[in-house]
Amino acid sequence: MTTSRIDLSSEAFELISELKEVHGELMFHQSGGCCDGSSPMCFAKGDFKVGLSDVWLGTIAECDFFMSADQFEYWKHTHLTLDVTEGRGASFSLEIPTGKRFVIKSRIFEEREMENLPPIKTGEEYLEEA
Repeated sequence: MTTSRIDLSSEAFELISELKEVHGELMFHQSGGCCDGSSPMCFAKGDFKVGLSDVWLGTIAECDFFMSADQFEYWKHTHLTLDVTEGRGASFSLEIPTGKRFVIKSRIFEEREMENLPPIKTGEEYLEEA
């Protein structure tokens, strides 16, 4: 069985569902850069241009989740869970007007999970397949 690199909480699923009603298909990107730093950001699908060095971590609630390659180097040994907290972030993420924001919770993969991780797919590979 393949180990998932990213999952989501039920609260995140509910917020994503609400956002989809307004914005249609969504996508996520997490960088280590400006605004909310390494907070996950939600965009309408296609509103964020995936870079060739971004890494595709998987799909959650039918939304692709990408991370910058530099940030992924820090997080590659961790399982990530997209969650929601009260409060307004300082980003361009679609959930900001709701008074909530997406956050990442993490834990180190267990050894057996590391053995079953799928190969990494770069943004370039993802774009070629799309």
